[in-house]
Amino acid sequence: MADGVLDTIMERAEQIRELGPANEALGRLDDKAAQILKDAGAIRLLQPRAHGGLEVHPREFAETVMGIASLDGSTGWVAGIVGVHPWEMAYADPKVREEIWGEDPDTWIASPYAPMGIARPVDGGYVFNGRWQFSSGTDHCDWIFLGAMLGDDEGKMAQPPRSLHMILPRSDYEIVEDSWDVAGLKGTGSKDIIVRDAFVPAYRTLEYSKVVDGSAPREAGLTNPSYLMPFSCVFPLGISSAVIGIAEGALHHHLAYQRNRVQITGTKIKDDPYVLYAISEAAEEIKTSRTALLDNCSRMYDMVAAGHVPTFAERAAGRRTQVRAAWRAVQAMNEIVVRSGGNAMRSDNPIQRFWRDAHVGLAHAIHVPGSVYHVSALTDLDIEPPQGPMRSMI
Repeated sequence: MADGVLDTIMERAEQIRELGPANEALGRLDDKAAQILKDAGAIRLLQPRAHGGLEVHPREFAETVMGIASLDGSTGWVAGIVGVHPWEMAYADPKVREEIWGEDPDTWIASPYAPMGIARPVDGGYVFNGRWQFSSGTDHCDWIFLGAMLGDDEGKMAQPPRSLHMILPRSDYEIVEDSWDVAGLKGTGSKDIIVRDAFVPAYRTLEYSKVVDGSAPREAGLTNPSYLMPFSCVFPLGISSAVIGIAEGALHHHLAYQRNRVQITGTKIKDDPYVLYAISEAAEEIKTSRTALLDNCSRMYDMVAAGHVPTFAERAAGRRTQVRAAWRAVQAMNEIVVRSGGNAMRSDNPIQRFWRDAHVGLAHAIHVPGSVYHVSALTDLDIEPPQGPMRSMI
């Protein structure tokens, strides 16, 4: 089924490419780009079949995101982030799933998950306040996941800290226009979100500790291995896939640009062994990044399909693979972009847009290598990493 989605995307590849500058100019996805994703079913790849979804293997989701991102970075980024939210929604309360998809299975859900708000318990739920950054694709979404910290009676963070994922309809939050002024991925429209004194019923929440340790989907009775995979594998998958797809797009445009290019010295690129060396090395490195990310995804899927719950050490190793794959692809892309000549940086050359998009994508929090590499090395040495931020998103 996912092959059909990717086939549909590729049939409209030229449209997606051409919409790249329009997405940038708007500061969000053009409505036509969003409609192409809807028409193809790209955001329903991980959605439950009971709600009109396709329930594919997450590897197929990743391959589709890479394909889209290779055509336009912002469109691929939105497909990777918004496309992963139906996966988590699969194990939310049935009542909220019906509220979201009951009338329209193409209803999109935004995020962010970072706990930038406070949820104060009240009778039947929570009173919720906060401001969040980086809500990608939010203009095209009618519901949202927002990260929260549990509050006390005074609205201050309760102790010990406890994190929740809150689910809100569009009527309960504000999108801050003009809050996405950035160097790359401009077309994602990753704007700020504000919530003021919204009442969130308890059934519209998920306990983050149960999301990250995998107990939430098991308590919900899900059996499809896709939904039993670690959150720390599936959530970053869409983001890392987008970055690798963007690097593939940069390589595509670089090759097209270099085929007939003559350098200012009069040397044809086909006669410059140093550029040819860089092309081959970059192509192989980007391909290796793709292979590593997909292999990691399949390995996690096979584990849970066999009844194994991935250990913390296995999750940490998986995160290490994701982070390294994204960095390797962008570093390889850098080597060819700097050999594309000054004209590659002109605004009408898509190479510069892919280059900017890839670097902004690499700056996402899930690609910060420090704590991931640190924790992965400790677990390789059979040392239990300390509780706290170091274990975040593993």
